[in-house]
Parts: sequence; structure tokens; C-alpha cells
Amino acid sequence: MSSNDIRKNFVFKKEVAQHLEEIAKREGKSMTKVMEELVEKKYSEVSKEDKLKAFYSFAGSGTGLFGDLTIQKIKASMNEKYV
Repeated sequence: MSSNDIRKNFVFKKEVAQHLEEIAKREGKSMTKVMEELVEKKYSEVSKEDKLKAFYSFAGSGTGLFGDLTIQKIKASMNEKYV
């Protein structure tokens, strides 16, 4: 382990531990590596969801900033000023 590694103890159901061991053997990886990859994959999904939520909450807040304003109304308003 490197100085950046942290050891946490997890308790799995026997069946889950066996599944983890089987996956590791099939992929030729350690159980730790399999768990790291699964956690990172899931975290990536969660992170994307959080970013999308933040984006949509921001994007939604921009609607209605100018009320019922359209290009046509702006042009009509400008024409009224110069007529």
C-alpha cells in the first residue's frame, strides 16, 4: 500500500464475497481492484447525475428572465421609437 491508500474493513454476506472472488478470478484481478473499479464506475454515474441536476437547475432559472420578450417584440418596439 502506498501512503495515499486507506484501509477500510467491509463485511459482506458470504454469497456476495463468493461472487466478488469469482469475478476477480475471471478477470484476473485482485478483489480489491474489482471493488475499486466498481466503486469508481458507480461514482462516475452519480457524479454525472449531480452535474446534470445542477445544470438543469441553472438552465431552468434562466427562463423568464426577460418575461415575454421575443425578437419580433424588440423589433416592433424599436420601430415604434423611430416612427
